[in-house]
Amino acid sequence: MDLESNLKELKKKFSFLNQKLADPSSLTSSEFVTSSKEHSDLLPIITIVNEYDSLLEEVADLEALIKESKDDPEVKEIAKKELFPKQKIIPEIKNKLKLALLPKDIDDTRNAILEVRAGTGGEEAALFAANLYRMYQRYAEKKGWKFEPMNISHTGLGGYKEASASISGTEVFAQLKFESGVHRVQRVPETESSGRLHTSAATVAVLPEAEEIDFKIEEKDLRIDVYRASGPGGQSVNTTDSAVRITHLPTGTVVIQQDEKSQHKNKAKALKVLRTRLYEFERQKRENEESKMRKSLIGSGDRSERIRTYNFPQSRITDHRINMTLYKLEHILKEGDLDEFISALVAAYEAERLKED
Repeated sequence: MDLESNLKELKKKFSFLNQKLADPSSLTSSEFVTSSKEHSDLLPIITIVNEYDSLLEEVADLEALIKESKDDPEVKEIAKKELFPKQKIIPEIKNKLKLALLPKDIDDTRNAILEVRAGTGGEEAALFAANLYRMYQRYAEKKGWKFEPMNISHTGLGGYKEASASISGTEVFAQLKFESGVHRVQRVPETESSGRLHTSAATVAVLPEAEEIDFKIEEKDLRIDVYRASGPGGQSVNTTDSAVRITHLPTGTVVIQQDEKSQHKNKAKALKVLRTRLYEFERQKRENEESKMRKSLIGSGDRSERIRTYNFPQSRITDHRINMTLYKLEHILKEGDLDEFISALVAAYEAERLKED
């Protein structure tokens, strides 16, 4: 179906939904909920459609005026001046429309589980993992999202071997899904007396949070072990067996949760992470089957691809996927001001989708 026919069908559908919702008493509660959601999903697209239609109408009127003004050069010139900028933005509005009509990523509206792990580089990598974790925490605060730490494995020297958090709010996964991959840091460690530059890395995974209805886990597929939580150096931080380790037997996936004092709370958090990881496996499989585009642009999120380098001596952060460099490393790491990178990645992703369509 071409664009014009598609728009005609959408307008017809929107008009029909308006009529239905104008008389809610004629609908059952489930029909009302379904129709309201459809209406809400269509509204942003219809707004662009109306903008596009108005623009085409204005262009047609101005073109007609130019033809009719053969004997009035002044009017003709004014009409030409008005016509040019309007013609110029037609492709831009058309692209906006095409993008709005592309199938949405069904996970974009979900909350997310953030996982940060120290990679190569020993204690320096662990310190960098802690830097990244706090950067995402600040970013979440700026966005008005809820950032709930789930499991943090401290090194005892201020670093994190690994840390996870649940982030909830509006369009969380849509904004953070481009952060998965290897983040590399280049800096002189405080303990380095010769001032030699060290390179180390941390891996980030951002997973769309799965609900119970998305992924059912059978009890028979789980092995649940409980034990005493331990802190840095292995010392016991708890006098009860509150830490929980859940193993999903079919896949071998293991989740450990020990931050809560209650075994019940740790088990609930561990199940949430396990469900999310299993859902992510299925999602990756589905996306790889549907398209290789995501892998080529934002990577597979499998923690093996270097996506960004943080160079302290030059105060430089470079995103290698879009060749974008910003010289305000301290500000971004401390304040979590990631919007420039995320906006550029979203724009690149959308441009790629339009090309593929």
